[in-house]
Amino acid sequence: MIKKLPITNYQLLLFLIIIIASFFRLYNITQLPPGLYPDEAMNGTNAQEALATHNFKVFYPENNGREGMFINIQAISVATLGNFPWALRGVSALFGIFTVLGIYFLAKELLNYASSKISEKFKTNAALLSAFLLAINFWHINFSRISFRAIMAPAFLTWSLYFFFKALNQVKNKSQAPSTESQTISNDQNYNNQKSFGIWDLKFVILSILGGLMFGLGFHSYIAFRAMPALMLVIFFYDWFARKDSRKKLLVASAWFILATFIIALPIGIYFLKNPADFMGRTTQVSIFASGHPLTDLGSNILKTSGMFNIQGDWNWRHNFSGRPELDWLAGVLFLIGIAIAIKNIYQSLKIKIENYRLKLKNTGFPEADGGTLNFAFLFLISFLIIAALPVVVSNEGIPHALRSIIMIPPVFILAGIGGAWILSRIENYELRIMNDNDNKKVKVIIHYSLFIILALSAVTTYYTYFIAWANNPNVQGAFAADYAQIGRDLNALPKDMPKYVVVPTGGVLVRGIPMPSQTVMFITDTFTPDKQTTKNIHYVLPDQASQIPTGAYTVILK
Repeated sequence: MIKKLPITNYQLLLFLIIIIASFFRLYNITQLPPGLYPDEAMNGTNAQEALATHNFKVFYPENNGREGMFINIQAISVATLGNFPWALRGVSALFGIFTVLGIYFLAKELLNYASSKISEKFKTNAALLSAFLLAINFWHINFSRISFRAIMAPAFLTWSLYFFFKALNQVKNKSQAPSTESQTISNDQNYNNQKSFGIWDLKFVILSILGGLMFGLGFHSYIAFRAMPALMLVIFFYDWFARKDSRKKLLVASAWFILATFIIALPIGIYFLKNPADFMGRTTQVSIFASGHPLTDLGSNILKTSGMFNIQGDWNWRHNFSGRPELDWLAGVLFLIGIAIAIKNIYQSLKIKIENYRLKLKNTGFPEADGGTLNFAFLFLISFLIIAALPVVVSNEGIPHALRSIIMIPPVFILAGIGGAWILSRIENYELRIMNDNDNKKVKVIIHYSLFIILALSAVTTYYTYFIAWANNPNVQGAFAADYAQIGRDLNALPKDMPKYVVVPTGGVLVRGIPMPSQTVMFITDTFTPDKQTTKNIHYVLPDQASQIPTGAYTVILK
């Protein structure tokens, strides 16, 4: 007889959050976003060609170059589902859902790693809130429904960090029972009494390798991911100096992690060694260092990027509800609270260390100033924000830029989750004080219902913003080239033996001699290659070649 495992309320809540995340990322995906932007379509045409030629590339150089893994996965979807925009975008939706789940596990594991004195309830609340706020966030929902490879970056990074922290936590988990006394974050991190731990422990090795595997896949995702080795150095040096007794474990975990990363990232690394011009690609074109005032631009970009969360977001209708902050009011407030808690902890920790150093220099004989050590979670999350922001602030195109900032999503929502968990802990303390008063028990019920209503209203607001206000805004149709997609469908409806000509306007990036706007029509009609164009009798010409179109041929002009 199979023994049934008990399901906790927290697990049910996590399951509900994943259902909500799935709804926001998959609902009506066949119709929304409308049309198909040429950059999305370029992925699709490369996928169609890969399916036809069986040549799946590690890097596709067209359209300023793109890592190939996302396109190769999309090829499987297109082969299964057909030449539809949602076949491309469904892959993004899956990565988006994958990230929401990963944020829960990463937040909890990070807090496990940061301190053994954090209560299990606080960690779980922070993790659940982080996942929920991400599940209903317009910023992440939008890119989970668009065929851009960048959606993979936060997914792979989130899971990579989770597995690596899980590996580093093996010593503590085997030697220390979790504390249930503290309801808030404690700064006490005493790891001096760790028991011996076998560095060849199978679980430890597997977790380290899985972390490296996911990190290696990140290099196949999006160019901004290349800044992330700096984040891993933050973890390494903190563990090296703060936890001297576990240096051997750290070295072994890092060795497995780096080995797995190297093996997985090797194919694209070899490609860039052979094609160094493709390594930077679009980056050099939009860099602040190509401008006449790089320092001024850098300062402006830092301010705009810092304000994108709560003040003014991306103005591009394809990336955002134009100008709207990337966080809604609830996530924005909780994010600011999380930032405030982090800065306060870092400041107090530094102040104590400086005072201790001053006392040692004076050699007064007084004991060192009392106080806990730096809570690593805060140092890590602030470092994460800064490092992830670097690829954004050194660029000079469309700032604030929601797409290029996508790798900032994990620290933003974990900080918001911590801010929310801190508020819940304050509310719980208040409830404990009124628990014995029957009249005040009504207040407790009101508080719980109010919290539920606030969370529900936040989800409903996101639904309205995305599926009604944004979806019905006429700017969105143009942002996704809806007219080009309709032209493609119209061409598919015509007889194959009828000559069909598409006049493509000049301007933009050329792809094999034809400007990028053609890609939307090419994907819908599956006519990217000359052979397919001949078979389907669909031809693409430039405006100066329009006079060569045969009389009587069906002609359409892309505007």
